[in-house]
Amino acid sequence: MKKLLAFGFAASLIACNNPADSAKTENSEENKIVEPTTLMTKNTPAWSKQATIYEVNIRQYTPEGTFNAFSQHLDRLQQMGVKILWIMPIQPIGKEKRKGSLGSYYSIADYASTNPEFGTLEDFKNLVQEAHKRDMKVILDWVANHTSWDHTWINSHRDWYSQNEQGEIIAPVEDWSDVADLNYNNYEMRKAMEEDMIFWVREADIDGFRCDMAMMVPMDFWDNARVRLEELKPMFMLAEAEGPEFHAKAFDMSYGWELHHIMNDIAKGHKSVVDIDHYLGKQDSLYSKDDYRMFFITNHDENSWNGTVGDRMGANAHNFHVLASTLPQSMPLIYSGQEAGLNKALAFFEKDQIDWSNTSQYDFYTKLTHLKLEHPTLINGSEQGGFERIDTGNDRVYAFKRMTEGAELLVYVNLAEQNFQATAPLAGDTKYEDYMTGAEASANIDVPANSFKLITSAL
Repeated sequence: MKKLLAFGFAASLIACNNPADSAKTENSEENKIVEPTTLMTKNTPAWSKQATIYEVNIRQYTPEGTFNAFSQHLDRLQQMGVKILWIMPIQPIGKEKRKGSLGSYYSIADYASTNPEFGTLEDFKNLVQEAHKRDMKVILDWVANHTSWDHTWINSHRDWYSQNEQGEIIAPVEDWSDVADLNYNNYEMRKAMEEDMIFWVREADIDGFRCDMAMMVPMDFWDNARVRLEELKPMFMLAEAEGPEFHAKAFDMSYGWELHHIMNDIAKGHKSVVDIDHYLGKQDSLYSKDDYRMFFITNHDENSWNGTVGDRMGANAHNFHVLASTLPQSMPLIYSGQEAGLNKALAFFEKDQIDWSNTSQYDFYTKLTHLKLEHPTLINGSEQGGFERIDTGNDRVYAFKRMTEGAELLVYVNLAEQNFQATAPLAGDTKYEDYMTGAEASANIDVPANSFKLITSAL
C-alpha cells in the first residue's frame, strides 16, 4: 500500500476519521476482543535464516502479466539464490471507486479468489508448487485493514466496516478513496478474515504472509491469526511496520524503514555513516537477535511513489544493497526488476511492463544473494555472526567485520567521490580473498569511489 503516514501517526488518524468507533486499535475493555487461543512461542522457520526475499509484481513482470508467465522466471531466480518469493496481492481488484484503469492491488474485492487477469487458482497453486520444487518458499501479500467498496461484505455485513456518525462507511485514510476501512471491534469479521488467510495455506500451500499496513490492524488479531495458521504448517510472517512489539508473537520480520531513509539521506549528503552506527545501536537495544529486519533500497512503494534507486541513491545504489545484505539481523529485499537496473517508476494503477533487456547487474545481485545464502557469518537468529566496526577515519566510508568460528567477512563501503585506501585488519596466518573477483586479498586495500570491497577468509 502507498505509505503516506508515519507509522506512529496512523492509529491516531484513524481515530479522528472514525469518531463513532473509538479507535480500532484502542478498544475499550468492554469491547476488546481476546480470543481463547493457545499461547505460542514463536518459532521462525530454519529455512529463513540466510534467505533473500524477492518481491514479485505479477502485473508488471511479463507482457502477459500472469502467474504462468512469471513461472518461466523461476529457474533464473533459483540460480540467483532467492529463497523467498513475496507475491503482491493476487485477488480480484475492486471496480467501484477504482483508481486508474486497472486499480490497486490493495483494493481487494474477494479474499478467497484470484484476479482473472493474473490467472486461475489452479495457476497460482501450480506456481507455488513449482517454487517449492526449486527450494523456494512463497508468502502472499495480505491486506487486512480494508477492502474494496464492492467487496461482498459491504452489503452483507455493513457492521464489519468502520462508520462515521452518519452511519456511512469510511476510507481508512482520505487519500485511499478506493478502499473501505474494516472494523476490528467486530468479532465475526475477525474470524472471517482468519478463515480467508487459512484458505490460502490449505488450498495453495503458501508458506506465510506479508501483512500490509500491519500497524493499522490490532496486534491481538495478528497474534491469534499466527496461532491458527501455525496449526497448519510453519509460517513466516512479515509486518509492513517497524517496532519491536511486532516481533513478540505474530511476526518474524519487520520493515527497516528507518535505515532505508538514512541511506537515502546519506546518498543526498544530508547524513553520514555515523547515522548508521546510531541506528544499529538503537536496533541492538530494542530488538532481540531472533528478530529479522528487512533492509532494502527499493520496493513497490518506493519505486512507484518516491522514484527509482538511481533517483534516490545515485552512484551508491550497489553500496547500499551491500549494506542491506551484510548488516546484522538483515534479510535483504530485491524488488521485481531491481536486478535489471529498473530505471523507471512503474505505474501503480496501469500496465507498465518491466524491461528485462539489461542483464549487466545480474552478476552483482547473484553474488550478493549467494553471499547471504552461503556465508556462515550472515546467519540470522541467535547463531548470527558477530559484528565489529572498523574505524576508517572517514565519514563517507563505512567498514565492519562479521565473524564466527572459522570464518570472517570484512565489508568496506566507500560512499565518497574519491578512492579510499587503508590497511585492513587481517590475521597474518589466514588466507583471504576478494569475494567479488575470487583473487587473493592483501591487507592493503583500495576501494574505488562509490564502490565496495568484500573480503572473506578462506572457508
